[in-house]
Amino acid sequence: MGEDAFCVLAGNPGPMTLDGTNTWILCAPGSTEAVVIDPGPDENSHLQAVLQVVADKGARVVQTLLTHGHADHSEAGRHFADLTGAPVRALDPAHRHGGEGLTDGDVIEVDGLRLEVVGTPGHTADSLSFLLPGSRALLTGDTVLGRGTTVVAYPDGRLDAYLNSLERLGELTGSAGLHRLLPGHGPVLEQPGLVVDGYLAHRRQRLDQVRSAVRAGARTPHDVVEVVYADVDRALWPAAELSVRAQLTYLDTHETA
Repeated sequence: MGEDAFCVLAGNPGPMTLDGTNTWILCAPGSTEAVVIDPGPDENSHLQAVLQVVADKGARVVQTLLTHGHADHSEAGRHFADLTGAPVRALDPAHRHGGEGLTDGDVIEVDGLRLEVVGTPGHTADSLSFLLPGSRALLTGDTVLGRGTTVVAYPDGRLDAYLNSLERLGELTGSAGLHRLLPGHGPVLEQPGLVVDGYLAHRRQRLDQVRSAVRAGARTPHDVVEVVYADVDRALWPAAELSVRAQLTYLDTHETA
């Protein structure tokens, strides 16, 4: 996964979590300090597996960072802080444990490792990504997934913010010369620029489909889901309805009849 990024997969697979939550361990070669991204669900076996990888690197956890506050990423925060003695930092104060907040533009430096905080709201209002300039990688949380597309979790998530975040990531793939995206779920992604372009194209296509559904007589978000997401597993329809609500709000705000 790269010389300074190691993934421990949580045992919480499902329709919304794919294979499970990716907990990322960042540690520069030869360093005794590690940063953990998204400790995941509060499952002791998972946390012990994370700590074992850190120990195998001859390191200790000095900071834990959250990409956002959804439980599959943050639930273990307090327990992990107790286990490690390291602060848990997040944009949302509700998910901090003994640590300062995080915001766009912050820089985190530990022994041999530098991370830059990139604000990427949209999936949720508190969504963050983390740039690793040294390895030209970006940890994306749920903003970009390793497989499929993400949910704009309305009303906290907003489509206008999400589109802006994708545009920013598209620019970053070039300016930072990114080689890889390290998502919160699913496999590592190569060719970040193509991935982000695909995400933007998908969102534009969905907006066109929602417009068409409304013009054809769909009156409620559920009506739209039945048309636009007819080929999607019904287990995902509640999540799809959140995205549709975000899409309808976007269209109502940005377009006139």
